[in-house]
Amino acid sequence: MPGGVELKNKRVLVVGLARTGIATAHFCAARGAAVTATDSRGEGEVGEEVVAKLRAANVSLELGAHQEPTFLRQDLIIPSPGVPADAPLLETARAKGVTIWSEIELAYRFRQGKLIGITGSNGKTTTTSLVEHILRASFPTILAGNIGTPLISCVARMTHDTATVVELSSFQLELIQEFRADISVFLNLTPDHLDRHHSMELYSKAKARIFENQREEDFAILNADGPGTAPLAPTRPHVYWFSRKQRAAQGAFLRGDDIVFRTDGREEVVLKRDEVPLPGAHNLENVLAAIAAARIAGASAKSVAEGVRSFAGVEHRLESVSEINGVRYYNDSKATNVDATLKALDAFPGRILVILGGKDKGSDYTVLQAPLREKAILALLIGAAASKIESQITGTVAIERAGTLERAVEIASEAARAGDVVLLAPACASFDQFENYEHRGRVFKALVHELEQRANELPDTNRGATSARR
Repeated sequence: MPGGVELKNKRVLVVGLARTGIATAHFCAARGAAVTATDSRGEGEVGEEVVAKLRAANVSLELGAHQEPTFLRQDLIIPSPGVPADAPLLETARAKGVTIWSEIELAYRFRQGKLIGITGSNGKTTTTSLVEHILRASFPTILAGNIGTPLISCVARMTHDTATVVELSSFQLELIQEFRADISVFLNLTPDHLDRHHSMELYSKAKARIFENQREEDFAILNADGPGTAPLAPTRPHVYWFSRKQRAAQGAFLRGDDIVFRTDGREEVVLKRDEVPLPGAHNLENVLAAIAAARIAGASAKSVAEGVRSFAGVEHRLESVSEINGVRYYNDSKATNVDATLKALDAFPGRILVILGGKDKGSDYTVLQAPLREKAILALLIGAAASKIESQITGTVAIERAGTLERAVEIASEAARAGDVVLLAPACASFDQFENYEHRGRVFKALVHELEQRANELPDTNRGATSARR
């Protein structure tokens, strides 16, 4: 176990009561800390059940507003990932010498077993899920982090034998101190969260902290094809690469139709490219990264190949929802930035009706112009970013200002014909109209399933009439 931390009788402030904050407050209270939890939302918004359970755990609550004196009298502050590290009250507390950690830093102090950390602008959830899926055939595994289950919630399950695979966001990494993964994976780097980090330089620095505390016995895996990641390669750990364009001296790469893993001068063909069940070139990169991580972690080439072949994908990531009258509907609600949307568009040959929009994150949508011109037949715009997106893609594709996701799905179903693809790949955050990207994806799927049900209720002679309209 790393250098632990004694929480008993320590004054701990948890800022933000979403999933991570709630788990952190309970964790610290159970270990004897004097915990206060604060949220700008009122009790009704946080939820009566959440509030009741926290109070039962002897957590003091300050809801509706944050109070500066509360921040200044703490020994430790744990902000939720959604709270900016440079928030004024955190800056004030930091200036007074108060320790401020992210939840993953606190969890790390209690960590046991092998830890595999995965970050990047896109592909984190798919790669994290795939690595855990592969490794579970060889080790007791834990899937945690930004993927949905806070790492702090998994501490009790960790043993010397477990392999914990953690999705790590820049928000989590920017407030670490000693956090260290045995195997770190940096998938790619493209503009994202610039509304939070203010510049690509600061964003990349936050991401690169995944390597900061690694030692000579550890491993770092990076994208050899990504111009943003290669310069960030660390010096202390063993460095491995993944590439679909070139041979890697150490790591996983594509050679013809073979996926090859190379280490210490030895090469092995793990499986064929056409055995990868996930669509898109970006998913091939995710698979290559996962193969490198799993082989380094100790999984055999055979179990890695079997794991890749049997992986069904992840909800909200190019998820096939339904085919209705020859029109295929895909949910890529996790495409919360422009690069993810580019990758989603690249996964299909053409005739795409794409749903774009949500909460803007300071993105440049002009880079969508070429793929929209080439692949899309209609862009349906929703949410707060609709005006900005329209101004930056006008002239490249037909545009409909749908406003809501419900209306966008309705318009798409009327405009699409057999062979078309209706794709939710918003290039934006979801918080203007939804709780999170999962909520947005679930709503999209429910709307598509309603279409499917209505189509199934039509007499055979009428089926296809709606989808044939242009």
